[in-house]
Amino acid sequence: MRSEAAPQPVGLERFVSPGKGRGLRARRRYAVGELLFSCPAYAAVLTVSERGSHCDGCFARKEGLSKCGRCKQAFYCDVECQKEDWPMHKLECSAMCAFGQNWNPSETVRLTARVLAKQKIHPERTESEKLLALKEFESHLDKLDNEKRELIQNDIAALHHFYSKHLEYPDNAALVVLFAQVNCNGFTIEDEELSHLGSAIFPDVALMNHSCCPNVIVTYKGTLAEVRAVKEIEPGEEVFTSYIDLLYPTEDRNDRLRDSYFFNCDCRECDTKEKDKEKLEIRKLNEPPSAETVRDMIKYARNVIEEFRRAKHYKYILCLTLAPCTGLVELLEICELSLDKMGAVFEDSNVYMLHMMYQAMGVCLYVQDWEGALRYGQKIIRPYSKHYPSYSLNVASMWLKLGRLYMALENRAAGVKALKR
Repeated sequence: MRSEAAPQPVGLERFVSPGKGRGLRARRRYAVGELLFSCPAYAAVLTVSERGSHCDGCFARKEGLSKCGRCKQAFYCDVECQKEDWPMHKLECSAMCAFGQNWNPSETVRLTARVLAKQKIHPERTESEKLLALKEFESHLDKLDNEKRELIQNDIAALHHFYSKHLEYPDNAALVVLFAQVNCNGFTIEDEELSHLGSAIFPDVALMNHSCCPNVIVTYKGTLAEVRAVKEIEPGEEVFTSYIDLLYPTEDRNDRLRDSYFFNCDCRECDTKEKDKEKLEIRKLNEPPSAETVRDMIKYARNVIEEFRRAKHYKYILCLTLAPCTGLVELLEICELSLDKMGAVFEDSNVYMLHMMYQAMGVCLYVQDWEGALRYGQKIIRPYSKHYPSYSLNVASMWLKLGRLYMALENRAAGVKALKR
């Protein structure tokens, strides 16, 4: 028999949000910085590249982690973390031993396997589902195009291929729904520099609707999500988070929302588009570029961002296996060539320029070119502070990166100043 739902967090309530379906609203006033609620992960999986530096159970970064004695590929703070994670790790442990280097399910497949296992061993409602049960997640199945359906079938095939011993599978139709739910409601867990640590399901956090003018942000302590106010929230006011990066102009944001979440945003920011002109700032020239030239360059920028995303994935795999220097040099060349081309039309503060500078900075950090990373970071920080809201984690994370870079390059005064920011 399933237990009753756990009591909802005091001061918050689930309600029907006009035009948006279910949502979350405040029953009392919340001050800026105040914690509205926290939510432990229903299921979480550490990304493969962070194994050895972070605990597979709690995601803590530590030196001298202990490895799983069997597969030698999972690492833990101590025996307690290992025991707590065993019901999930056992899904992968024997498979990793059997497949060796050929064990390579995607992070989505790994997370979905853990959701299936959690549903089996913990059928009652969990501490992560005080406001919203996982079974209530939207799947948007009727809105999936053929490409998305094919990707889900590929994931289902991988699930069957890599997981068998410790999993009981529902039928294919139920798996399609579950993968669609995970795709729409999964979260990326990030560290203090917004680097990817893993993926997780936080049902209560998934209840919040999106706005490009959010009044809360979600941050992570290991596998615990915390929701904090970034604006004053009055009683009766709906609680909004942002599902996407707020750097980009209105059209780009809504393209992303339609592709991943199947809706358009109708917030004040999207209605007025008042920040788009600054975000798409054009270089001041004696002869201003024509509207057609600007449109063509925006199209080029969007294409090169997608090209870099794909190249980054494949070059990263190359870096782990065959030729790390070659792969990273090519990534940096893509960044530099695109910056040269876009720079003929766009100001450095243009968000498409900033995107490629950020990618170039990431490559420099990866190869420990601290001076190169610092040069890009110095160009990024002020436009970031202008385009992002004042509470933005992206701005804070960039100041943190800069502070660490200054310190590494023995510029203590600048380092301290950046870290204070």
